[in-house]
Amino acid sequence: MVKSYFLMLRPSQWTKNVLVFSGLVFSLHAFQPHYLDISITAFGLFCVIASSEYIINDLFDLPVDSIHPRKSKRPIASGVVKPVTAGIFAGILCIVGIVCAFLLDREFGALCLFYFILMLFYSMKLKHIVILDVLIIATGFVVRVIAGTAVIDVEISKWLLVCTIFLSLFLALSKRLSELHMVNNGKEETRKILKEYNAHLLTQLISISAASTLIAYTLYTVDDLTIQKFGTMNLLYTVPFVIYGIFRYMYLVYTKDLGENPELILLTDKPTLINIFMYVGAVLYILYFSVR
Repeated sequence: MVKSYFLMLRPSQWTKNVLVFSGLVFSLHAFQPHYLDISITAFGLFCVIASSEYIINDLFDLPVDSIHPRKSKRPIASGVVKPVTAGIFAGILCIVGIVCAFLLDREFGALCLFYFILMLFYSMKLKHIVILDVLIIATGFVVRVIAGTAVIDVEISKWLLVCTIFLSLFLALSKRLSELHMVNNGKEETRKILKEYNAHLLTQLISISAASTLIAYTLYTVDDLTIQKFGTMNLLYTVPFVIYGIFRYMYLVYTKDLGENPELILLTDKPTLINIFMYVGAVLYILYFSVR
């Protein structure tokens, strides 16, 4: 039973909340214990609040998930955890998470509350509205980044926010394309919103989002304010890691149909994992250890 409750939290999706640390890294405070402790606490609270929303979403999707070949194995859809019990559990997680978020920092708490309300409306209605569904998902990623900077009281480059928007759109659209392929191949019935999309449209939108992500990140690395802040132009040398990451993900989406679960790609695809570690290592070295 404990395992079922843990799985209900969707721990694999906590990887999305790593974005909370982006403000810490690019504010040059990554190795300062005070800031690090606050960011780790913020990450944990965001995981709690996001998990409460995942449970609520599963409750809304219960009729569909119960007949889905894969999602029917989830704790709520399979009947292992009763809907009423799951709802109470989600309510406790939400209240505890948001209250603690406000105690940690008022602005961070407000952003967490905004995220929860936004995702609640997404679960109730907005995920059934074409285009708006992926924009809401992208907004959720942006809120994570902003919350991570707010909690340690630092500013983040607008270029990085733009990059986050396009990157999250890229991931959300890739997810929709993989889901559409699954339906077209007769492997599963899933979201009703997929009837509003087609492969050509999604392919075009994915290409736009991927290109915009690369352009936004590259412009960030050569922006005068970035160079002035970090005292170096060497962030430009991290662009190849971003290019490879985007291209590798597109390869997995278009040839392997793995875009439906981006969190699993981040946890299981070795080339992607190696690229991420190399990118993070390069960023840390350039910002913290290289001679300026």
